[in-house]
Amino acid sequence: MKQTFLGLIGIMITTMVLTQEMQATPMGNETLRYEIVYHWGMIWKHAGDATLSLHKTADGGYRSELTGKTRSWADKVYPVRDTLRCTMNAKMQPLRYEKITHEKDYYARDEIVFSYHYGDTHAHCTRYRKRGTTSIDLSAKTQAYDMVSVFYMLRNLDYSELSRNKGYTTIIFSGKEKEYLTIRYKGVENIKMRNGSQRQAHHISFKFTQKGGKQSSDDIDAWMSTDAARIPLLLVGKLPVGEVKCYYKE
Repeated sequence: MKQTFLGLIGIMITTMVLTQEMQATPMGNETLRYEIVYHWGMIWKHAGDATLSLHKTADGGYRSELTGKTRSWADKVYPVRDTLRCTMNAKMQPLRYEKITHEKDYYARDEIVFSYHYGDTHAHCTRYRKRGTTSIDLSAKTQAYDMVSVFYMLRNLDYSELSRNKGYTTIIFSGKEKEYLTIRYKGVENIKMRNGSQRQAHHISFKFTQKGGKQSSDDIDAWMSTDAARIPLLLVGKLPVGEVKCYYKE
């Protein structure tokens, strides 16, 4: 998985879903906002912002959108305007996923259409590029997710049932391949937020791998709120130079 600006935000919202079947808790409309901070040595720079929204639809399902953009100073170096969209049914199973990447001179769009058959998940993935359009079909013998829908299942987990440092794995369809997300629970910690406040959070580390066990990104650390909302409060991801920190904006 390429660790682009919005890709890192996407990783944050896929931190806590297991392969076990879970019942989705009904949810209302909401909007979560994040500040993306670049950190290298003594440098702390607010580089961008992201917004994750959820809206109920007339048919009882849900529509979610995650947008990310760089701030004006970063636009002069590498402008980013990225969007992830997802449509889900009443059980919060993904039905359609769209990823729009617009980073500097690069533009691309991926679309995934999900279907289900006797417990298996199937997906028809179409990738739109300047050089042409390609399609691929993916399948998994369990529930699979995209980079947005997986977020909304994390609130159904019982953290007291998770064993510390044990690996749990689920499947993500990224648009061109099937990836495996493995998470490890590190326990409850106190963290410092961007505004200086202290929050109690569940600490999780995780990684993405491809078929054969090849790691597709560096390990990521995330901290989730310990209340019933299970809001991602902080993500830390490594970059070739420095790191990026994504803070929930309280």
